[in-house]
Amino acid sequence: MSGRDRRRFISQAGLAGLGLLGARVSRGQQPAFRISLAEWSLHRTLFAGELDHLDFARTSRELGIDGVEYVNQFFKDRAEDRAYLEEMKRRCDGEGVQSLILMVDNEGRLGAPDRKEQAEAVANHRKWIEAGRFLGCHAVRVNAHSEGSFSEQQNRVADGLRELAEVGAELGVDVIVENHGGLSSHGRWLAGVMQKVDHPSCGTLPDFGNFGDYGGYDFSRGVEAYDRYLGVADLMPWARGVSAKSHTFGADGEETRIDFRRMMRVVLDAGYSEWVGIEYGGGPHPELEGIRLTKLLLERVRSERS
Repeated sequence: MSGRDRRRFISQAGLAGLGLLGARVSRGQQPAFRISLAEWSLHRTLFAGELDHLDFARTSRELGIDGVEYVNQFFKDRAEDRAYLEEMKRRCDGEGVQSLILMVDNEGRLGAPDRKEQAEAVANHRKWIEAGRFLGCHAVRVNAHSEGSFSEQQNRVADGLRELAEVGAELGVDVIVENHGGLSSHGRWLAGVMQKVDHPSCGTLPDFGNFGDYGGYDFSRGVEAYDRYLGVADLMPWARGVSAKSHTFGADGEETRIDFRRMMRVVLDAGYSEWVGIEYGGGPHPELEGIRLTKLLLERVRSERS
């Protein structure tokens, strides 16, 4: 996408000068949290080829957001392409945007019951941890997928995560897990995994959504719905990031499925004061509009806490 087309793309969504719309923090005052942008918020635009991954940092800056969270799906063959990673870093530095998290999918099950498969998954993730370190990310987000009983999956995932956390510790990058399908979408299960891992380089990325979809896992008493607010509270003791998932907004600018004020009380009351990443998951709003609405809502909640 050319610079001219990108500017038209932004202006058509009514986002020109969006950075001026955010709540101002007075000089010297520490905000309750900072706002970043998860690349998945633009997945439709990226998959359609209407935005190039290398332009993500510039788009984030145009949206008034100075922290980014990458998704490896948008540069999946480039983990070991140093020239490409250098260009990503150059563009971030040029825009004054900070690289925070690299989200990794489709590199194998860290909780695979077969030890060889699990070892391959750990090895596959290493290159992304190295890429994350080069980009300046403090963490790489992975998935906690497995099979077996409730406790078997906890033990298998904990084993894989602990091994990967050792890699992360060696490279100075945290390995963090999101509630992202399967049993990881059950807050108590994932909290149990973290207790079993018990490693300083392993943490969580609580997502406001993604609770209750267990991938067909049978709890023997029917499919359980897991309360999203309880789920985030379950995961906050290990949080190294927070994902503010959003989908649909009403005319009043409030998310219609998630009470952001209640959710952010859970986050902030846990003592968390770092980055909160916008992840517009898609819905009736164009992606840039969904990002704008999420940003404005987070800013409003933040200003109410000051």
